[in-house]
Amino acid sequence: MKDKVKLALRLSAAAYDDEVEDLIASCKEDLFQSGVARDKADDEDDPLIRRAIIVYAKANFGMDSPDAVRFHQSYESLKHHLSMAEDYGSPLE
Repeated sequence: MKDKVKLALRLSAAAYDDEVEDLIASCKEDLFQSGVARDKADDEDDPLIRRAIIVYAKANFGMDSPDAVRFHQSYESLKHHLSMAEDYGSPLE
């Protein structure tokens, strides 16, 4: 997943690898905290989870992105969709 996020962020060097890995982990935790089942939030093979991680990274990487707000809104919309979808939601206890 790290390589896919780096490609989306247009990064090639390893200088930002730790930050990229932190963004991936933060996104997964945010999805889980928002009601997405843990196994789903961690599923990097799921195209919607991959898209959420990439958009989250684009919204939160660096401090000078003119598109950060747009990416943040896109991530929030996708997160809401995932948390409400029966296939992604945490099972009721």
